[in-house]
Amino acid sequence: MEPTGDIALIGLAVMGQNLILNMNDHGNTVVAYNRSTEKVDHFLANEAKGTKVQGAHSIAEMVSKLKRPRRVMMLVKAGQPVDDFIEQLLPHLEAGDIIIDGGNSLFDDTARRVKYVEGKGLLYIGTGVSGGEEGARRGPSIMPGGSPAAWPHVKEIFQSVSAKVDGGAPCCDWVGEGGAGHYVKMVHNGIEYGDMQLICEAYNIMKNGLGMSAAEMHDVFAEWNLGDLDSYLIEITRDILGKNDEDGLPLVDKILDTAGQKGTGKWTVINSQELGIPITLMAEAVYARCVSALKDERVKAARKIKGPSPSLAAIAKDPVKRTKFIEDIKSALYASKIVSYAQGYMLMRSAAKEYGWNLNYGGIALMWRGGCIIRSRFLGKIKEAYDKNPKLTNLLLDDYFRGEMKKSQKGWRNIVATAAKKGIPVPAFSTALSFFDQYRSAVLPANLLQAQRDYFGAHTYERIDKPRGEFFHTNWTGRGGNISSSTYNV
Repeated sequence: MEPTGDIALIGLAVMGQNLILNMNDHGNTVVAYNRSTEKVDHFLANEAKGTKVQGAHSIAEMVSKLKRPRRVMMLVKAGQPVDDFIEQLLPHLEAGDIIIDGGNSLFDDTARRVKYVEGKGLLYIGTGVSGGEEGARRGPSIMPGGSPAAWPHVKEIFQSVSAKVDGGAPCCDWVGEGGAGHYVKMVHNGIEYGDMQLICEAYNIMKNGLGMSAAEMHDVFAEWNLGDLDSYLIEITRDILGKNDEDGLPLVDKILDTAGQKGTGKWTVINSQELGIPITLMAEAVYARCVSALKDERVKAARKIKGPSPSLAAIAKDPVKRTKFIEDIKSALYASKIVSYAQGYMLMRSAAKEYGWNLNYGGIALMWRGGCIIRSRFLGKIKEAYDKNPKLTNLLLDDYFRGEMKKSQKGWRNIVATAAKKGIPVPAFSTALSFFDQYRSAVLPANLLQAQRDYFGAHTYERIDKPRGEFFHTNWTGRGGNISSSTYNV
């Protein structure tokens, strides 16, 4: 019997099941496989009942049901399980067949796997898939990279199941070679960490500063979601703040304040340090989760370490001042968000240069415009900025975003200053403002820092009255001699 399967998918957790059903809805015949084969039978008898989905109880059976070139997609845990499945698949595939990793793999691992699989005569794709369970079912953002020759064979499937925006444009396009797809997904997740932390800081000021109830904050986020801050994360924050527990009290107030993380935000920060790109807001977002995990220590510290009261009662009692202060919180959130995305794009530009990728920055904004966790109206403006100037070095230099920062600055600075005076932690708001002020400074105090390095380590320095690239060393004490270390890197 001639094989009829268009693509196989390994991994029947919720994401895998929903993506299979999405593919089926768009006319694809999917072969489902799971290491625990009873899940295959259960899926076919329940969620996939009445569909064209086919089941397989072994790798060999799965491959036998696929049309050539065979396309096999894995949605399994990142790390060793991906390598294990590759080894299981290779004996059953032939030249030109395509292995696809749709999990959250580290981009370095994907780059290694591309070379390895291509060395066996096959093709490999590492693709970011964002949007959670709902996105997988209704249309995720898909960010594929790897073997360019594989793209024509998966393009129709991927773009058909992805989210659509702007009159039907798919939130999926080819990103680049090697680990480019998973790299862009990694940066997406780093930005996601930042967006979530910024929203939490706005919530914290309203709750512990202004003493607002969950219902009042629900109304604020509902209003914000109708304007410039319109986004998935603002939308779900609105919904969360409107959800009551069985006793009628806000559910959010009963959730323990310790945050988890799966590592993608940490990977982004580590890579930024390797490339020398200051994604300060994402780093603070990662560290904020780490601080939240110190729950027991924080409870003890709260008893012993005293600071100012966070109460902003005088503002809260005056309706005019309260309204204006909430508007300032919005400005701080929006301006900090712009900084976060500016830093994320700085990182991708550096990575493209380092790894030899030709990234389409406007296209990436389009891929993130729908389906994914950071989807927002705001991303349309980023696409416009890069469509207008593909060589834009920083979003902060774009006319639109410069105008938005100018409008937001006063309120942003008021929130950071007030929070500092009242002891309300705003690590993401404040680091975003610090970066903004550093970036717009023609002169920074690094001249003193470089003098210090030359003093204790003879690391040399450049002079403002000499051409760049000429290095000097001073015998600061008169005892150290004139031998210098190697010149510094910038």
